[in-house]
This record gives sequence, C-alpha cells and structure tokens, in this order.
Amino acid sequence: MDKLPEKQPNGFQEGQSVELVIGDRTELGYKAMINNSQWGMLYKNEVFQPLRKGQHIKGFIKKLRDDGKIDLCLQKPGYEKVDEVSEKIIDTLKAAGGFVSVSDKSPPEIIYSLFGVSKKTYKKAIGALYKRRIILIENKGIKLIQ
Repeated sequence: MDKLPEKQPNGFQEGQSVELVIGDRTELGYKAMINNSQWGMLYKNEVFQPLRKGQHIKGFIKKLRDDGKIDLCLQKPGYEKVDEVSEKIIDTLKAAGGFVSVSDKSPPEIIYSLFGVSKKTYKKAIGALYKRRIILIENKGIKLIQ
C-alpha cells in the first residue's frame, strides 16, 4: 500500500479539488490517497485539524512536483482561498458588532478555531481587507469600517 500506483500525476492539476483518504502519518505529515488512484502528501505544518487513518476528506492539489510526487492541502490554494476567508472575516465582524479581538499577533490556534485557516492565510486576508479599506487593524484586533 505504500508504493505509488503510478509515477506521473496523470490528469491532476494544481488547485484541483480531490477526494482524499488519509493514510499513514510520517515525519513530514500524512500520506493520503488521491481519488483512489495515487498517493500524495499533506504536510503537518499545513494541517490544522485532527486527522485519522482511513478518514475521507476533501482536499486540493497544491503542487505537482518535478519528481512525480504530489503535495496536497486541505484548503483551496492561492488567492481564491483568501477571498473565502475574507468573506468569513467580514461575516464574523458583522455578527460581533464590527470588532473581533483577533489580530495578526494572535496565536494560530485561536485564528484556526474562529476562521478555520492558518495564521498565514488569515494575515493575507486581513491585509487584503485593509488595503481595500474594509477593516482597520488595531492593537487588540480588527475593526470593520462602517
């Protein structure tokens, strides 16, 4: 079960949505079977939720590597992901009366529990919202500009 069924990542594209079955945990992260056809890798520093062997989960092709291996992620890669997160942040701010006490200095666990994303993705999203003059970034959190 540890061998790759095929060497070349036939038919996959970066950013593509795929069905994953979680395999063994390794030093790097988790092996995962992609669409019941090929193994890929979810790196532990990019996984922000508990995973168990045999678990079925939606994922994405992050990178098709030159060595034929496939890097995976559980969140949509690139700027599409930031747009989704930006919407979630705006919705959360509206629900909380325009302010949440989560800043770019907050622990990654708090950011994940609120928004379901990594701290890096959160920072990209609030940066984009700040540039578009939708939010203010304050010491103690972020504020929706009315």
